[in-house]
Amino acid sequence: MRNTSFASMHCSLAQSLEIIGDWWTPLVLRDLYLGLDRFDQLVTDLGISRNLLTDRLGTLMDGGLVARTPYQENPVRYAYELTEAGRELVPILLALTAWGDRHATPPAGQPIRFTHDTCGKVTTATVCCSECGGPLDAADVTPSPGPGGRTAPGTALVATVLATAEH
Repeated sequence: MRNTSFASMHCSLAQSLEIIGDWWTPLVLRDLYLGLDRFDQLVTDLGISRNLLTDRLGTLMDGGLVARTPYQENPVRYAYELTEAGRELVPILLALTAWGDRHATPPAGQPIRFTHDTCGKVTTATVCCSECGGPLDAADVTPSPGPGGRTAPGTALVATVLATAEH
């Protein structure tokens, strides 16, 4: 279970982490993306306890990232799938996997490769600018307050900009 809630933080990252911010959730999302859609498959692949998986799937369903549909009636059993919002997280998972391949590769090497179906080439996910398509790097991006910015917990940037503007 989480020790901290970010629900009151006025920050899109904090709100995202409220839904996906524990160790198991990205792995559950990965497995659903890879086609493991049954509860028992997820338990077996991840080695996660049934109670913990039930909790994580509940959070993901409440957050609109995962949907379930019954595939058996007696007893009722469900298949789980990523919703559109859940599928939008897949490129982020691919980028985290690429980071892991560069900085935390298992001793035997890269465990999985991804092929971009459009071009047929093995790909490494990168994060790019939505406007020019260039790669995003921390040194090349400048944050500034957005239209929903206000001084609140989790918004140090907004508070810093407001304090600078007052002086």
